[in-house]
Amino acid sequence: MRFTSFLLAFITIFDRYCCGQENVCTNSTVANGCVQFSVSSGTGCAWMCQYCANQLGTNNYYFTDGVCTYETGGCTGNPVAGKQYTCCSI
Repeated sequence: MRFTSFLLAFITIFDRYCCGQENVCTNSTVANGCVQFSVSSGTGCAWMCQYCANQLGTNNYYFTDGVCTYETGGCTGNPVAGKQYTCCSI
C-alpha cells in the first residue's frame, strides 16, 4: 500500500515537472504515422508545429482537429492545455 501511494505521488510530481519543462504532458506515438500528445498552459501552435515536425520527421503533416494551421508567417491557432491533440504525416 505504501509503495502504491509513493508511486502515484512520484508519477504526479514527474508529470507536473515534465509539463512545466517540456510543454508536453503526455506523449504517445499512435499507429499510421501519427503522434498524440497534450500540452501545458502557455504552449502555442509554433511549438506544437515544431514538435510534430520533429516527432514525425516531416513538415508534411496535419492536426486531426485543425487546432493549428500554417499561414504566412508561421503556425497559428489556439491550443488548450491538457486537451489531447493528434498530428499525422501526409
